[in-house]
Amino acid sequence: MSQLIVSPGQKPLEDGMLMSITPESAGWTYVGFEVYRLEAGQTLSRETGDKEVCLVLLSGKANVKTADQEWRNIGQRMSVFERIPPYSVYVPNDNRYELEALTELELAVCAAPGYGSHGARLIGPDAVGVEVRGQGNIERLVHNILPEQEPADSLLVVEVFTPEGHWSSYPPHKHDRDALPDESLLEETYYFRVQPEQGFAMQRVYTDDRSLDETLAVQNGQAVLVPRGYHPVGAPAGYDVYYLNVMAGPSRVWKFHNDPAHEWIMKRLAGKREE
Repeated sequence: MSQLIVSPGQKPLEDGMLMSITPESAGWTYVGFEVYRLEAGQTLSRETGDKEVCLVLLSGKANVKTADQEWRNIGQRMSVFERIPPYSVYVPNDNRYELEALTELELAVCAAPGYGSHGARLIGPDAVGVEVRGQGNIERLVHNILPEQEPADSLLVVEVFTPEGHWSSYPPHKHDRDALPDESLLEETYYFRVQPEQGFAMQRVYTDDRSLDETLAVQNGQAVLVPRGYHPVGAPAGYDVYYLNVMAGPSRVWKFHNDPAHEWIMKRLAGKREE
């Protein structure tokens, strides 16, 4: 299996953890990512240390408490494929969180360096930016959970629904150079869910010089590391694909660069919009 693919455990650990990606395990600097599956009544408590955290309730309901805030009975979707925005909680560094699952709960913990600039807050569905991006077979639904326009120190968090037969993160783009205003350097994880579950997604990760060039068949519940390069995703016929993206880097700006070989696709789309 490719070293870019991270698989969940066959069953959750005692604390509910299914997957853990750290900067050390990924071989990079900024992004951390964990997935937990909790049973109703199970609790999870953590200190944030030097990291800011975004808790994304992928499915299920919970009570969430930080050092100075509390939210009860949050969450509404029971599956990511309901395609409604999630409830999330932002927790700054040097803080803590305690979560109690009220139903079976799938939780994503997104982490990156924090600098104490912001307080804990609930990110409800009404605070999530919803957009349809692309046209035709590159149309997809995007939920901007923690975009650069919203307060945070390092984290960028977004989820994307790619219908069967469609492509997303497309045309292929990258963000691996600290060269603003033209391009930002952002590490990125993709956490995949596929419906029906026996399906798969296709993702290619490649650089201009092809020193990195891998085509990955990604199973339901796996994650992909994107340390650099272009990274388009395809949903095979018959299978809808969901993924949660976590990005962070030296600057909290999402400025990407399209693969010049495929830039013509954007021009074609622009021409259709003008018709």
